[in-house]
Amino acid sequence: MAHTDFAVFVDRDGTINVDVDFLSSPSQLQLIPRSADAIRELNELNIPVVVITNQSGIARGLYSEDDLKDIHAAMDTMLHSSQATIQAYYYCPHHPTNGIEPYVKDCECRKPKAGMLLEAQKKFGFNLKRSFVVGDKCVDIQMGKSVGAVSVQVATGYGSSEKELCNELRDYYAQDLYDAVQFIKSKLNQ
Repeated sequence: MAHTDFAVFVDRDGTINVDVDFLSSPSQLQLIPRSADAIRELNELNIPVVVITNQSGIARGLYSEDDLKDIHAAMDTMLHSSQATIQAYYYCPHHPTNGIEPYVKDCECRKPKAGMLLEAQKKFGFNLKRSFVVGDKCVDIQMGKSVGAVSVQVATGYGSSEKELCNELRDYYAQDLYDAVQFIKSKLNQ
């Protein structure tokens, strides 16, 4: 699918879909307006879109990895109805202090650490320094910055409440994922 050596890594909750505090069932899934359009525009440019999401609800016993697969399948179905496609999903099921074994651990995959980006790089060969990371929280921006990616914070989800916290870190502050994609396209045209 991809003709690029980079990707756009997108946080899930609060960036693509409405953040409902531990989304545990496909019935709770609701796309943020214009997020499917944003992903489709990247698809049309043959730019891979990869989801990177912390899912400590698994560690906390609120839902299982199988439940998460069902949620991602439902998201794929919703996105496909708008001709939008996610190339891959990466998630961290861990929490450093709370939850059930074997998920309680200080891992390398939980944002702001870059483990999920490094896994995707290993599998697909992406150049992380040419890639983009989009998310609503400072942990997304910190993760992107740790590998030299261009990092965009969206105002959706926790973005407006964490805006001041990330002022010095992010490369751009976008209204939503669609606005972030317009910024990314402008950067690519430079």
